[in-house]
Amino acid sequence: MRSLNYLISNGVDVEKSLELFGDIKVYNETLVEFFDSANTKLTKLSAYRNNHDMANYAIYVHSLKTDAKYFGLTKLAETAYEHELKSKAGDTDFINTNFDNLVKEVSDSVKLIREYLNGNDEQIPLGDEHIYSKDTILVVDDSNIIRNFTKRIFEETYNVGTATNGQEALDIIEANKNNNFIKAMLLDLNMPKVDGFAVLEFMKKNDLFDKIPVSIISGDSSRETIQKAFTYPIVDMLEKPFTEQTIRTVLQKTLWSKELD
Repeated sequence: MRSLNYLISNGVDVEKSLELFGDIKVYNETLVEFFDSANTKLTKLSAYRNNHDMANYAIYVHSLKTDAKYFGLTKLAETAYEHELKSKAGDTDFINTNFDNLVKEVSDSVKLIREYLNGNDEQIPLGDEHIYSKDTILVVDDSNIIRNFTKRIFEETYNVGTATNGQEALDIIEANKNNNFIKAMLLDLNMPKVDGFAVLEFMKKNDLFDKIPVSIISGDSSRETIQKAFTYPIVDMLEKPFTEQTIRTVLQKTLWSKELD
């Protein structure tokens, strides 16, 4: 079984769920029951949809929504709730048009639970070099070029820590939770395993933005990505490729933001 951090980093609101279940053992045991029943409920929903039976569809999708909320599967819960409202209103056009989206959310949730229950984190333990004893800038990017470039720029002034993906960043943050040496983080968004948005969500849930100010360095400058990034209290966002001067400016702004709090 993987650690709870695997669920958290994939957007599961475990903290809220544990308020209901009390402890992790009960949560895991009950999660198995949800895993076993999810596809059965989906099969029944498909049958009710095909028969235009919106009354029973609403009952089963309500049950799916409730289960998802209990286990912190927020996205699935929101999707199921929308289907519940539309089926109660008899909106078969919406149900037919958006049923594949509900199927996807159930499938993604089942896959996530399977990987959590049956998988292993298989992480290499962090070395002592990741537990900092002096002021450090943490650079999180899967590109070796970016990590080395930023390290060369700042290493004369700061210790520069690096992480190759979001999971490694989360491990480093956790390893340094009892000190205040991470002064700023420069975070990429598109990374394998665990992406930058999962790191942002973890920091939001744990109220870490005041402790570790974050600026984004990303090759994705789409409007959707920028808007989503700024739903979190990040300091700034810098598009790749960047110059030495622009990254210096962004880092200084990020550091100053903490001093202004």
